[in-house]
Amino acid sequence: MTTTPFLPLETPSTDEALDMHTSGAAQRALDYYLKADMSDSRADDTFFHIKPGISHEEALVHASDLLRSAAATAYESASNHQGNQRDLAFSVVYLIDMAKAMVERSLLRPQAQANV
Repeated sequence: MTTTPFLPLETPSTDEALDMHTSGAAQRALDYYLKADMSDSRADDTFFHIKPGISHEEALVHASDLLRSAAATAYESASNHQGNQRDLAFSVVYLIDMAKAMVERSLLRPQAQANV
């Protein structure tokens, strides 16, 4: 009778262990499972943060870009539907276009707004 020899588990190399140690994902996982106070969600956590010191104009330009992307997504969705679903999706396109127009209008210089 022959038995297969027991093969020890591979241990990660020193470089791999250091990479895992400095990994943000690994640190968050360890914090979540090992630190009770870290696993509780905080009230001030937000989905994303806006860069401190961003100008109003730069924020509006980003908002305009986001609305353009949302309109393209809604338009594509409308193209793939029929009936009421299509009408609802095109309604979203229309609402996004109106919001985008308002954002773009706010980007105009004050003297240009007076002439419009």
